[in-house]
Amino acid sequence: MADLPALGIPDEGRLSHNILHFARALRKAGLPVGPGRAIDAIRAVEAAGFTDRADFHHTLAACFVSRPEHRAVFDQVFRLYWRDPRFLEHMMSLMLPALRGVAEERRARPAERRAAEALLDAVPSDRPDPETGEEIEIDAKGTQSARDRLKSLDFEQMSPAEAAEAKRMLAGLRLPVAPLISRRSRADRLGRLPDWRGTMRAALRAGGEMRDFSTKNRRRRWPDLVVLCDISGSMSQYSRMVLHFLHAVSNAKGAGWARVHAFTFGTRLTNITRHLATRDVDAALAAAGAEAPDWEGGTRIGAALHAFNRDWSRRVLGTGAVVLVITDGLDRDETDILAREIERLHLSARRLIWINPLLRWNGFAPKARGIRAMLPHVDCFRAGHSIRSLEELAKAVSEARDTGERDRMLAAMRHSGPI
Repeated sequence: MADLPALGIPDEGRLSHNILHFARALRKAGLPVGPGRAIDAIRAVEAAGFTDRADFHHTLAACFVSRPEHRAVFDQVFRLYWRDPRFLEHMMSLMLPALRGVAEERRARPAERRAAEALLDAVPSDRPDPETGEEIEIDAKGTQSARDRLKSLDFEQMSPAEAAEAKRMLAGLRLPVAPLISRRSRADRLGRLPDWRGTMRAALRAGGEMRDFSTKNRRRRWPDLVVLCDISGSMSQYSRMVLHFLHAVSNAKGAGWARVHAFTFGTRLTNITRHLATRDVDAALAAAGAEAPDWEGGTRIGAALHAFNRDWSRRVLGTGAVVLVITDGLDRDETDILAREIERLHLSARRLIWINPLLRWNGFAPKARGIRAMLPHVDCFRAGHSIRSLEELAKAVSEARDTGERDRMLAAMRHSGPI
């Protein structure tokens, strides 16, 4: 906090109320702050005093910050709420710059935009005093319908406010997967397979007398998830949302995946796996955007798949990984290269799922050469244009027989014949 100007702290005579509003802003920004921590913060400030700005900052940080990745969000919210008397003007200015790729044209600090949005939501409004006896009627009939509408709304048609709410909803999505049954086994007293070696070893320890019969079961292991995401100009808006969803899957506890590997491609292939390991989503996507200079550029799907098959296939697909390819299939390369590389990827993966936003249109037909080259070599073909479509992706991952729209599209290809 040493680099911030020494501005005055708001003095309204309602310090406890201000701390509560500050705690609500932290919670909206993603920190696990509950009523207990807010009460502890009020008591801590009461004990430590309110005479020095640095002491006040460290006192609140000791109560609200429990992880290193929470520090950036806390510092931004603290600066805007407590130290800048014009924080509303500053926050509104943060909403104006346009996005380019995953990073912003204005190099904001990690979590700065999220802190601004949280504080705008946390500004207290004028409400009737409950002691006056005035009744307040709340009409919540449209709340659920609005949420359902947002789930079905196309990512490209969302307003900035709807996109921000969609990102918060994507942060709570999970992509569960069933474990794989390995050929290896392990000792299990309730197992169904006989363990002859274990039985003989136990008999040798007992002087050759067989006192017990050992059993075993097959080991279970979790598969890897590999995601290849198209970040070309026609896919940029969808890619941002998919990367938010992918960040949530990468950092989810108990989701089942052994490891999650992420790659972006436009005119070149970029590995962003280590960036998505960052807990803060803003810092993770900013680093991923800086790593991928071909954002909103052209599309060379065949060349990108060739680079993946050559450099990464044996590293990340050796244990039977599930592969997600997110692209519209509009390729500029020769279709022969694309068909050969997607076939090789299909043979190397345990299951290959293609997510195509163009499938949202009722009149969609596989007429583009890139789509016709890729479609015969995928196990499942699904849309990926909304929150609901990403929720339904769990069915395609967990059920091996799920093919989505692949069979119908293949039938349409056979009916239309060659282009």
